[in-house]
Amino acid sequence: MASNEYPITVMHVKDGRPRSGRVVLVDRVWPRGQRKDEAPWDEWLKAIAPSAELRKWYGHDRDKHEEFIRRYLAELEGEEQTTAFEHLQLLHYSDHLILMTATKDLELSQARVLADLLARP
Repeated sequence: MASNEYPITVMHVKDGRPRSGRVVLVDRVWPRGQRKDEAPWDEWLKAIAPSAELRKWYGHDRDKHEEFIRRYLAELEGEEQTTAFEHLQLLHYSDHLILMTATKDLELSQARVLADLLARP
């Protein structure tokens, strides 16, 4: 596949629409308070988000972060998740990719995990 020439950015939904790039919401649930007609993303890729069970267990608890990453990576091996990840890879190879989430702490989010995975050679 092509080399990773385009950047990957992680943003919060409240940051609004970026000036350029392909924006993908990577949350399982619709962000609270976000109007559908004002969504700042191009597409919503629910299949790539952690399961409801994993999300609830994790609760963005910093002490559970490493275990969350391990469990999330295992979930990403599912057929639907693999297809969704391959779609993100294609977007990344073709344009600046912005992964958007409603998670308060971006560094503890699944979007950061995905960005790190996509950035690997």
